[in-house]
Amino acid sequence: MRRPHGPVMSKSVLSTIAIVIALDRITKHLVERTIPLEGTVDLIPGFFRLTHLQNPGSAFSFFAESSSPWRAPALILFSLAALVIISVLLWKEREANVKTIALALVFGGAVGNLWDRLFNGAVTDFIDFYISSHHWPPFNIADSAIVVGAVLLAGRMLFPRREQKSSSA
Repeated sequence: MRRPHGPVMSKSVLSTIAIVIALDRITKHLVERTIPLEGTVDLIPGFFRLTHLQNPGSAFSFFAESSSPWRAPALILFSLAALVIISVLLWKEREANVKTIALALVFGGAVGNLWDRLFNGAVTDFIDFYISSHHWPPFNIADSAIVVGAVLLAGRMLFPRREQKSSSA
């Protein structure tokens, strides 16, 4: 079997990206079709519900209240820049590892939310955790993938494997 020349993304990385995008698109579509805008479905009363919201800001509603005409273009450009940077980082890696899977999660999540911004002008959020009147900002599968990827990357940086420590010494 002939091996391609140069760096190639692993199947695990490509699969992770595809799964995140597919789950994000499917869940958002289901919410948009079954729950009216600003409608809710209590799943665990007093703790967790699905709430159909359209978020013009970034993850966890940051910048949602901004009335700047530059908000949407800035968020789109930021997403595109992040995708380019992550693509370069992923293209250089030959095998799946914690770093590449983490980057794949962030990439898939960024594509999911960018899709919404480009085609809907806002991101569909629906996962809503709360206790009494205290709410965590609503989010979606793409936001979750971005956060999990970022946490994995941070953990990798804060707690590198022993082989890395000895090889860099």
